[in-house]
Amino acid sequence: MLFITDFIPQRRLTQPLLGLMRPVLLGGLLGLSGCSKQQTLQALFQQSTPHQSYARQLHQANLDRRPAGRAWLAAADQALRDSLVVSLPFAETGYFRPERPTAASYRYAVRAGEQVHVSLALAKSAAVRVFLDAFEVVPGRPPAPLASADTLVLEFRYRAEADGQHLLRVQPELLAAGRYTLRVAREPSLGVFPVQGRSDAAVGSFWGAARDAGTRRHEGIDIFAPRGTPAVAATAGYITRTGETRLGGRVVWLADTEHGNHLYYAHLDKQLVEPGQHVRAGDTLGLVGNTGNARTTVPHLHFGVYRSGQGPLDPLPFVRRPAPATALPGGPDRRGEYVRLRTAAWLRPTLVAGKGRASRRLIQLSGQLPLLVVGQQGTSLRVQTPAGQLGYLDLQAVVGAAATPLRRLRLPAATELLAQPAPSAPAEGALPARTPVAVLGQAEAYSLVRGPQGETGWVML
Repeated sequence: MLFITDFIPQRRLTQPLLGLMRPVLLGGLLGLSGCSKQQTLQALFQQSTPHQSYARQLHQANLDRRPAGRAWLAAADQALRDSLVVSLPFAETGYFRPERPTAASYRYAVRAGEQVHVSLALAKSAAVRVFLDAFEVVPGRPPAPLASADTLVLEFRYRAEADGQHLLRVQPELLAAGRYTLRVAREPSLGVFPVQGRSDAAVGSFWGAARDAGTRRHEGIDIFAPRGTPAVAATAGYITRTGETRLGGRVVWLADTEHGNHLYYAHLDKQLVEPGQHVRAGDTLGLVGNTGNARTTVPHLHFGVYRSGQGPLDPLPFVRRPAPATALPGGPDRRGEYVRLRTAAWLRPTLVAGKGRASRRLIQLSGQLPLLVVGQQGTSLRVQTPAGQLGYLDLQAVVGAAATPLRRLRLPAATELLAQPAPSAPAEGALPARTPVAVLGQAEAYSLVRGPQGETGWVML
């Protein structure tokens, strides 16, 4: 289970959907008399995420029966099954397509004790509603919701209670268009480092290191500091135990009442608290020393984290400093632009070419296929194929489709511009006969063309 430490509540419905919803809501209110009070309260106050509430509103307005609504719901489900793999910290600039509902999803590894910080900022011109949802991913089980938000500036933090894989889904409302910047970073969940004036750079012995000729493993981290340096409360709580043991020397146990963990301070030169005492984060618990089995070493604090029913946990993720923020891409903004490959290449599910399972998911692309740039990170582009597949390509591997069209021609007859290369795709416009167009790319029998005023769509030539 994970705990949300910061949550931004749901915003009101966007005006177009609210207008569609007014008759439905009115009918629902008039029909409440036929339900019991208990059923009514359960329906009104049932907890749901903003994304779930929006999906329910689409259903109530019968928009889930229309192509756009069905595509939006399908994109949300597909994002939970097929995500891009990233490493934290992660930053990307992305683009929402109004003509084709999509949802971006990112999978990343977490460690118990880390706090994940998610933030998304929209361009000033993009006044749209966006849903952010974090999930825990366990093989063989449906993704479990962890944290959610929706507003013009989206941000939340949540705490990882176990090592594993998490997934973040980013999806705008229907017909949304615009650019955004997404950041996902890891932070320590304990707000104060347990040795005053030190950081994780002072850790000299880590979790799992061999002890006593390999008969046991180190169940904590050793933080080196001069004798007498204050050892401080990494979080608020109360002292459950003090004393002296053969291994730990002078020790202090601090209960983290908010999260159910017990923090262990050992090898202290002096204890300055008593059992039952309540402390705030940063209060001094004792002084660094080398008592117990550390008497032959230089002074240091042995710091451990224990959880009831689980035993010891690696303390480093609880206190490790955040990594420097990932730089956003420089140079031209390619988001929303169609590109093509210089030569045939592989579409990667991760930013860096990987091995094993990830390599088996590579998709080979031809040099004629037009690809929509929906995200940009450093020298990598996140692109979408005409079939809806998502992945990464190197920036230097592509050329702008509009700047280097496959060919130029005049339409032989009045032609509809389709939203997708499929006979059932809706038309987004039409061009009259003899209109000059540039062919940006080819997907089987369909050509992506661009008209003189920037009109873009799929046609059969």
